[in-house]
Amino acid sequence: MKEIYRKALGMIDLTSLNPTDTPTSIKAMTVKVNEFKKHFPDCPLPASICVFPNFASVVRSTLIAEGVNITVVGGCFPASQSFLEVKTAECVRAVQDGADEVDIVLALNAFLDGDKAAAKAEIETIGKAIRQVNPRVHLKVILETGALKDPKLIKEASWLAMEAGADFIKTSTGKIGVSATPEAAEVMCRCIKAYYEKTGRRVGFKPAGGIATAEDAVVYYNIVRDILGEAWLDKSLFRFGASRMANNLLSAIEGKEVKYY
Repeated sequence: MKEIYRKALGMIDLTSLNPTDTPTSIKAMTVKVNEFKKHFPDCPLPASICVFPNFASVVRSTLIAEGVNITVVGGCFPASQSFLEVKTAECVRAVQDGADEVDIVLALNAFLDGDKAAAKAEIETIGKAIRQVNPRVHLKVILETGALKDPKLIKEASWLAMEAGADFIKTSTGKIGVSATPEAAEVMCRCIKAYYEKTGRRVGFKPAGGIATAEDAVVYYNIVRDILGEAWLDKSLFRFGASRMANNLLSAIEGKEVKYY
């Protein structure tokens, strides 16, 4: 079990998305990542550090740990309620400031109103714009599955996002009442599998929101393993959006309470 805990630890997007975040607090979190191996040499670093777009440059100027990406939540996260030009400009600026990955929220204002074409076009527009800045940047699309509720809608949103060019599909923002659930994860992973069988393109999966314990990590790890297979058990295709879970996984690995992050 500890081996799963270690793998899960290396798939975390270590996240701070608080209204009280400051350049100083984000820099301190990044320094923790830089110094992590001094304290836990046998454990993996997080896959990325996830922050608001205005802190991408802070992380970029502080981060020296190798193999750790910079993720931002863009597109007027978490509600995605603004003009497309504003959402796009925010994402582009974040990539210019050093973001390697951008997490945006599916435009529920269009999707839930039946305008699926507009929701898809928004993902395509943002994806094209950020890839013009950095062709290697990854775009993750948050479906906000707790708001969709119906598995049929989750399936439709999954396919829409992947066909629009999402590199990952993600469950939730963590900012509404219902966040990630195993049921939604299963629907999304089955869509990813079907999409791969149809196109040959592997899309990643990211559960996020309400995921905190080592046991939670195992639940989602097993879903991905059972549906998508060993190829997806890698940080290039599987992430956890989490903050508290990092310390809980470390505690489970070390066999004692750890409050490092």
